[in-house]
Amino acid sequence: MAPQLADSARSTRQLSAVDGLVQLSFLIQNALAARAEEVDLSLIQTRLLGVLRDRVSTINELASYLDLDKSSVSGLISRAERRGVVERVASAADRRVVVVRITSKGRSLVNKVGAAFEGDVARLLALVSPRDATTLARVTSHLLVRHAEVHGVDLFPRVGVSMVSRT
Repeated sequence: MAPQLADSARSTRQLSAVDGLVQLSFLIQNALAARAEEVDLSLIQTRLLGVLRDRVSTINELASYLDLDKSSVSGLISRAERRGVVERVASAADRRVVVVRITSKGRSLVNKVGAAFEGDVARLLALVSPRDATTLARVTSHLLVRHAEVHGVDLFPRVGVSMVSRT
């Protein structure tokens, strides 16, 4: 068990924004990777299925969203197809375009990972006051929405709608 700091010492200790965000990203990525491993998924496969939960996407759109090159995403999709968690299908809007969508098996896995991961995050947020947790959620959301807007990514697509704008 970690030693407890006195309340006054605890309230004055603070990391820089960079150090805090980096350390938080490690905690989050490690928790997600552990949950993914429980269902025999890699972290990147879990990210892929998370993206495809509420949308269908082209390979190019997935490459943009996952910040990977097109060939890496193509390989990722091929491996995921072999596992039966995604499938490539012709676009309903343009039959010449191929899109990737999640299968029921993939949805089941990502839902299982997501539910367990939500619990992990809730336990982490329980370490701070409800007010701080709400502030963190608000600031994080604002930052991510602005980042997505700047990069032409729609964080709130309707099911079956591409997520990257065509500007």
